Amino acid sequence: MPDFVGCRTLEIADAALGLTFPLLVLYPTGTPGQPEPIGPYSLEVAFDAPIEPGPFPLVLISHGTGGTPLTHRLLAHFLARHGFVVGLPRHHANHRDDNSWHNTPDNLVARPRHLSLAIDALVAEFGAALRPDWVALIGHSLGGYTALALAGGQPGTVTEPSQLIPATSDARVRALVLLAPATVWYRAAEALREVRVPILLMMGEKDEWTPDFHAQIVLNGVADRQQVQHRIIKNAGHYSFFSPFPPERTGPAFPPSQDPPGFDRAQFQTEMQVEILQFLEQQLPLEVAE
Repeated sequence: MPDFVGCRTLEIADAALGLTFPLLVLYPTGTPGQPEPIGPYSLEVAFDAPIEPGPFPLVLISHGTGGTPLTHRLLAHFLARHGFVVGLPRHHANHRDDNSWHNTPDNLVARPRHLSLAIDALVAEFGAALRPDWVALIGHSLGGYTALALAGGQPGTVTEPSQLIPATSDARVRALVLLAPATVWYRAAEALREVRVPILLMMGEKDEWTPDFHAQIVLNGVADRQQVQHRIIKNAGHYSFFSPFPPERTGPAFPPSQDPPGFDRAQFQTEMQVEILQFLEQQLPLEVAE
């Protein structure tokens, strides 16, 4: 297992739209790290350290609407320590500091395409240290929509009559982890029939934003329901999948820091990290896993 975690930020260009978006990358390195400020948080990383030889599998984590990739920072750090390169894109105009694309067709079209561009950029950045044809996606809330689209889903508008949403798919995607995914764009009977990769689907029992019918859309829509591991997390809410916030940012005035009464987010995070790691390792081809 790699000893340390490297960290760098790439700017990913979308030439068609004339924009760029940042991609935070955590990866295995032999260079010792130290606590470093990452946004308002701290992670033990080595900035711009060389990556270990690899080849390592790639994971991208897609955050929810109006969110930030840093809410999944501890999961990303854990996976990097266990031999994965982890990319955390900040979705253009759909993040905490600029949410002007919220509830727009542009956002639904751009999100999966931007993940594909991020894969291209990471393959170019890390070369032979990266396994170029094995990518897993982790998506929370609207990030779940995004992951399903890139894995072959065909979304449609939620208004009637439903219109197809042009979505990018990428054959390099080999596994999905869906955390409280938002899936209403896949209600058409055939919308998820081309999603043929293993899926770990985790839902919060007390999720106020994406209740169980979102999971049922996935279970009833994919080509092979047996490829879906469906877990309902007892007493968890929509934000229980986030890394815990520091004490100064935790309180009722900040809903993402809150869980249903009695839920232990820190304990669950530890369990979730191990479960996701085990799921991903089970999907790896033998030559990658060894």
